[in-house]
Amino acid sequence: MKIEPLEILKEMIKFPSITPKDEGIQKYLAEILGQMGFVSQNLPFSSNNMPEIKNMFSRLGENGPHLCFAGHTDVVPVGDELAWKYDPFGAIEENGILYGRGTSDMKGGIACFIAAVSEFIEEHGNPKGSISFLITGDEEGPAINGTDKVLQWMEENKQIPDVALVGEPSNIYELGEEIKIGRRGSLNGEITVIGKQGHVAYPHLADNPIPKLAEIIYQLSIYIFDKGSAFFPPTNLQITNIEAGTGADNVFPRTAKAKFNVRFSDRWNALSLENKIREIIDRTEYNYELKCWSNAESFITKSGEWTHCVAGAVEEILGKKPKQTVSGGTSDARFISKYCPVVEFGLTNETIHQVNERCSVDDLYKLTAIYKKILENYFGI
Repeated sequence: MKIEPLEILKEMIKFPSITPKDEGIQKYLAEILGQMGFVSQNLPFSSNNMPEIKNMFSRLGENGPHLCFAGHTDVVPVGDELAWKYDPFGAIEENGILYGRGTSDMKGGIACFIAAVSEFIEEHGNPKGSISFLITGDEEGPAINGTDKVLQWMEENKQIPDVALVGEPSNIYELGEEIKIGRRGSLNGEITVIGKQGHVAYPHLADNPIPKLAEIIYQLSIYIFDKGSAFFPPTNLQITNIEAGTGADNVFPRTAKAKFNVRFSDRWNALSLENKIREIIDRTEYNYELKCWSNAESFITKSGEWTHCVAGAVEEILGKKPKQTVSGGTSDARFISKYCPVVEFGLTNETIHQVNERCSVDDLYKLTAIYKKILENYFGI
């Protein structure tokens, strides 16, 4: 049963699965996979003060080698719907371009891999091993009740794959530019400088925290954490928000706050980076509080058979060798990397999260061909 990626993707877009809603899309996927012989498990997870997240795990075959495709069905909000050229959930095709929220990020990747599996089975029969899908509805959200918990279930039930492919849009402008073999870590933080509220005319009777916060921000901004490494760019700290003031022009506040995010290389982990930030702030000897949190350590998949398999398939189909990079934001590959080698490859990311998100129909068929070649290379056909 050969399945067309464009037809699957059009149907998937019509499900308004804005995170954390599912709206029936995973049931739709389970039905399609079931027709190809996959056995699916519904794996909803929830936690305190968080909505229930729908996840699914589907597998064809019981033995190794085991290749798992990971993706997410949730999408970001559409933003200003009136600014869209077409209904963001209408799946409108025009001049070889398909418009809709999730076309590239990343319903398109899921559709292409399903189509690739259908073509593989039609030509070669079931694989001498296993193919599975790990699909979550929590990648665009907090990522607490999604892939991380599904992987824990997979480990408990002896379903951990030998390798994994994540269908995130890995290319900037053209298909085949990059495969991602890792990601930078991400650390968030909030600095609160504590002073004493007072009248601007009598500063000696109080303690203005704003200039002190400004100095701390400056010291953090100019600090060179590292110069990067073989694959990773330099660690980068950016201030994302500043809060201060009482609402009155002649009063300075008791506290001033700043929030920041650090995208860090493999020379750090979240704890060591937090300790370094404290060390930098401590040099000022100001009274402050620091809160840091992170759910994304840096990781890298070492060059080997799996990276060569994916890169080789891209080169065979498109005739160009993709760069192996770690650029971009975080993805669920950070969770998978703890269990097996993982590589990311999908469509282009030029319009993801934007109004008028779209993808090339031609790219859908090229990506399907690449995914099919990955399957053939991995299973030795």
